[in-house]
Amino acid sequence: MASKLYSSITHIIFLLALLYSTTSARNSTTPSVSICNSTPYPGLCSSSLQTNNDTANVYDYGRFSVRKSLSAARKFLRLTEKYLQKSHALTTGAIRALEDCHLLAELNIDFLSSSSQVVDKAQTLSAIQADDVQTLLSAILTNTQTCLDGLQETASSWSLKNGISTPLSNYDTKLYSVSLALFKKGWVHKKKKGPSSTSKKQGALEKGHFSVKMSKKNKAIFEKVGRRKLLQDTDSDVDQIPVSEMVVVSQDGTGNFTTISDALAVAPNNSVASDGYFLIYVTAGVYEEYVTITKKMKYLMIMGDGINQTIITGNRSVVDGWTTFNSSTFAVLGQGFVGVNMTIRNTAGAIKHQAVALRNGADSSTFYSCSFEGYQDTLYVHSLRQFYRECDIYGTVDFIFGNAAAVFQDCNIYPRLPLANQFNAITAQGRADPNQNTGISIQNCNIRASDDLASSDGTTETYLGRPWKEYSRTVYMQSFMGELINSDGWREWAGDFALNTSYYAEFNNRGPGSKTDGRVTWPGVHQIGAADASNFTVSNFLLGDDWLPQTGAPYSGGL
Repeated sequence: MASKLYSSITHIIFLLALLYSTTSARNSTTPSVSICNSTPYPGLCSSSLQTNNDTANVYDYGRFSVRKSLSAARKFLRLTEKYLQKSHALTTGAIRALEDCHLLAELNIDFLSSSSQVVDKAQTLSAIQADDVQTLLSAILTNTQTCLDGLQETASSWSLKNGISTPLSNYDTKLYSVSLALFKKGWVHKKKKGPSSTSKKQGALEKGHFSVKMSKKNKAIFEKVGRRKLLQDTDSDVDQIPVSEMVVVSQDGTGNFTTISDALAVAPNNSVASDGYFLIYVTAGVYEEYVTITKKMKYLMIMGDGINQTIITGNRSVVDGWTTFNSSTFAVLGQGFVGVNMTIRNTAGAIKHQAVALRNGADSSTFYSCSFEGYQDTLYVHSLRQFYRECDIYGTVDFIFGNAAAVFQDCNIYPRLPLANQFNAITAQGRADPNQNTGISIQNCNIRASDDLASSDGTTETYLGRPWKEYSRTVYMQSFMGELINSDGWREWAGDFALNTSYYAEFNNRGPGSKTDGRVTWPGVHQIGAADASNFTVSNFLLGDDWLPQTGAPYSGGL
């Protein structure tokens, strides 16, 4: 009897063990595990995106992660407001960093709301729609990292770092990364290749002539200020730039306003592309003011009288207590912005270290025939999609930096003389996640020493770039490189950081600095062919054929 009982119990235990092992095996291969393993943080994905639906797929997880991210962004915004209410107990630097975080959190809420609306409606997106959402989700990570960087720069308070930085880096950033990975896995398909050979789009702004479609009233304004020569005949084969309204800024009082900021105060909010541009024409002069194109000032164009004619200048710097983000003389957030024929400067000097001339975080933005002048961190290509054509860029350390998808075409890049014992790094690209569709592409540009560097003793080392963040990505193609470029090409950031994960590439460059046989041999450094280079052209990297024609700027879509 005892033996039969023992046998029965043993049989039951065996069946239970078999059932448990079968269930465990089934659970280990559930869709949730498989889906989350495709993200950088599978553990956080599984624990944060729990669902009772056994048939949930990558689209379900993607939608849920975006909604969860939106909730986290709103929570963080409230946290920044809580700390700002106690600003009397904080340093000026901490307050400025928090104000940056507040602005960036508002942008993240906007971007996540827009992304959620798209993914909730469709499981299949066009290439342009998918790129739009991937761009927004990429920018959310960039905004969050910018907030953390600013706190690190200026906020010495233990409570501030632990109260904001720790939860932001430990949870929010990872959740945003999961959302981006899930979206890319579910919705992003391989982009259709644009033109791979040279294809030039003539723009209405080309060669100093402007074909502007505007009202008789605005034409009269142009004529009154002596700008008749800018108007071409309406039967020109060049597309005209649609302009809804125009104002003139002139320091002598002959225009509508004497400052750019006053003109911006009357700009419309939330325009759409079909409305045409609100055009601010800024006559020659030196404008000592800090200009901000807010996120609501969409499809706005500022046109000056030319490089070194219309000059906008400021001198904020990190040394003087500003964050890098808010040290800029000119800041742009409004979608579709176009800047033409002006110089933007930061005159803080090399001694003040990080001091930004232009900070650009505007999607589908364009600068044509402009000059950006500074030393360290001159041009902050912060986020989203940007195009620069026939611009001059001056600087020393990391003077083209940020994490936008940015293409520079036919530009002049002038490394300057830095402080003693400093070296020049032209780029410091900030891609921090492998799924971000960001990077710096420098095409058909000229890289030469500025006058002060050219006349120096020749001991300054100048590099193509260095990896600011882990997945830094920069491509030089079809450009002239002067002899100032160090034969190594690229310089490390700190030790072996990002040497394996960054992506640095060169294609068909020319000039004495373009020789690649002496380049560093990091795994992330590549000499590429036309097929790979075409991925970083205007048509493919920016999908620029969809939005650049309206700007009036000329561009080449391919190689």
